[in-house]
Amino acid sequence: MDIATIIGLLGGTVLVLSAVILGGSAIMFLNIPGILIVVGGTFAAAFIKFSMSDVINSFKVGIKAFTVQVESPETNIKKMIEFAKVARKEGLIALEKAKDNMKKSQKKKGAQDEFIGKALDYLATGYDQELIENMLDKEIRMTAKRHSIGQNVFKGMGDSAPAFGMIGTLIGLVQMLANMSDPASIGPAMAVALLTTLYGALIANLVCLPLADKLALRSKEEQESRNIILDATIGISSGMAPIALEESLRTYLKPKDRRKATDSTAQKGDKKK
Repeated sequence: MDIATIIGLLGGTVLVLSAVILGGSAIMFLNIPGILIVVGGTFAAAFIKFSMSDVINSFKVGIKAFTVQVESPETNIKKMIEFAKVARKEGLIALEKAKDNMKKSQKKKGAQDEFIGKALDYLATGYDQELIENMLDKEIRMTAKRHSIGQNVFKGMGDSAPAFGMIGTLIGLVQMLANMSDPASIGPAMAVALLTTLYGALIANLVCLPLADKLALRSKEEQESRNIILDATIGISSGMAPIALEESLRTYLKPKDRRKATDSTAQKGDKKK
């Protein structure tokens, strides 16, 4: 569960609602025609820009902004080094058993663990190193492509929402100017004119665009994590020593994290002595 996304969304909503309530009656900010124009128009534009399956799947991808937490590079490096040690000691075929043990030790099997599982399957089966690299690299690229569609849908909705807010404003102004002789109709028409702009700005800047950016961040983190697994798999396939493989994978870490990992390894070595 990504607490940052939830805090940001709930925090922004609470702040806006607090300003509305403190400024007067919250009911005056509720306008059904304005909501229909902005929300309905935004979804209509999304279905025009993208296929129905892309729009529906984008919301499934959007859930990842709240639920998926990509494992840290340190964790993935540690996992792959353990598998490298198993392969070095017992042979590549032993990785099949190691994969089963990994699954049993985890209550939920995420996409990241499925990718590791595929890598271990390829190694245990004895696939050629070049074939393994091509298959895993293709998996990374296709996953990134699917993720980019979800990001584009939310970006498109974020672009459309303010535009339909402006359309609602124009509709409200036209209604207001057309009924200047009726003072009672001026207020509701002006409310639609102003509130639709507010709705469009909130939907775009509090929901759609931030979610698109968070999904892009999640996709980048996942690609980096899978590249670690890919490089480790190639190293195991080529028979690289676990110590050399670990040193190679540390290039993915930030300099301060590399120092921590080095200190931790040194401490373990001292304890063994």
